[in-house]
Amino acid sequence: MKAILILFDSLNRHMLPPYGCDWVHAPNFNRLAKRSVTFENSWVGSMPCMPARRDLLTGRYNFLHRSWGPLEPFDDSMPALLKQHGVYSHLVSDHYHYWEPGGATYHSQYNTWEFVRGQEGDPWKGEIAEPDIPEHVGQFEGYRGQLFRQDWINRKYMSKEELHPQAETFGKGIEFIRTNRNEDRWLLQIEAFDPHEPFFSHQKYKDLYPHDYSGKHFDWPGYHPVQETREEAEHCKYEYAALLSMCDDYLGRVLDVMDECGLWKDTMLIVTTDHGFLLGEHDWWAKNIMPFYNEIARTPLFVWDPREQRQDERCGGLTQLIDLAPTLLDFFGVPVPPDMQGIPLRTTLHSEGSKPAREAVLFGIHGGHVNCTDGRYVYMRAPARPDNTPLNNYTLMPAHMASMFAVSELQELELAEPFSFTKGIRTLKIPASSYLQAHKYGTLLFDLEQDPGQQHPIRNEEAEIRMIGLLSRLMKEHDAPQEQYERLGIS
Repeated sequence: MKAILILFDSLNRHMLPPYGCDWVHAPNFNRLAKRSVTFENSWVGSMPCMPARRDLLTGRYNFLHRSWGPLEPFDDSMPALLKQHGVYSHLVSDHYHYWEPGGATYHSQYNTWEFVRGQEGDPWKGEIAEPDIPEHVGQFEGYRGQLFRQDWINRKYMSKEELHPQAETFGKGIEFIRTNRNEDRWLLQIEAFDPHEPFFSHQKYKDLYPHDYSGKHFDWPGYHPVQETREEAEHCKYEYAALLSMCDDYLGRVLDVMDECGLWKDTMLIVTTDHGFLLGEHDWWAKNIMPFYNEIARTPLFVWDPREQRQDERCGGLTQLIDLAPTLLDFFGVPVPPDMQGIPLRTTLHSEGSKPAREAVLFGIHGGHVNCTDGRYVYMRAPARPDNTPLNNYTLMPAHMASMFAVSELQELELAEPFSFTKGIRTLKIPASSYLQAHKYGTLLFDLEQDPGQQHPIRNEEAEIRMIGLLSRLMKEHDAPQEQYERLGIS
């Protein structure tokens, strides 16, 4: 038995043809849907990138206890468990956050790994002289300005499509498949940074979306409300669509190899993403800052399981990234540790038409809303206080995305009592602050049956009481820190 996991970043479900989009050119996603089960109710868990990957590897939420950071010593790691049971795992990725302080313990869980350089602000090519950056691209200062500058340098080394990091990533993944096609018990994780911003693709993909545009260079929106003109915003959306079509092209190449090598008979294929991305919907760009509307929170998920042989079907059960670790362990016959709280996707499939595998799920970002959905209602519980306190990071690996914790952040740390999943270990308890201003948006409740676009939050006391009950129960099941209840104003 073999398995291939293809993980895209910021892949919008609402722009994929199998989920109803009628203008984006993505024939291979349609082809995939014909060959697999399309999950209708897949949701994010912990946001954003590396918190989502901790969910994926450990089968439990990250966001209730800490922000962005490495895997912890007490974590049950899916690829490490596979390794212990004789299943070879290989990661190939251009997602450069794996090689920063806040992601540094993830890639080493696999038997082998390959890293393709050059995405976004990856500190790849060194040029001391100032590059010739368009005025509006180079106007940012600080960390974001450094990313823009480095990206503009990196692009010079991608003049041909075959030099694009996505092309190289899929090429190396396909090389692994061809090399090991006759071997057994392996997992390949092909992880593309795309279609994450910046939306850089080559001309053949842009040509799929002809439109008149004479404005500024714009393929990298900021994390803020839409400030651009309608023409600029539409152009940026087409730039995203072009990059999505590139993702579709390279997905198709994996499907071709599976056909060529006859892998469908014994190879699981999972295709999904970590989260979506706002492209002007709700008058916002990007993610993280605003409430997590469905354009961010509902994700695409396609699964081919050779044991089930189910294809061209839909599944309405609630699923999340925390389900992938137990799914892969179950597929290879490896025992699922009790601290993994995800549910194997096979269980969700078998529960269709009977009692659902789960009643509700949580999702969110550390220090933001804690969100709960049962598939119909989405309840976004905001912090009760403007200062968003109390809030702590519980970790043994104090690292932010691209830096270690500052000495000043560690001045008031304490040792916490063990959580249910820390194997008896006391973690550091570090007072945390958040750049998020979730309190100002307030608590929100949406009825997706009546308002799928989430344009009109509702007041429904009965529904809110039920959703608070589900949220509280799930927080308890995931052993959320006590102060999270206080932060949210929940008794």
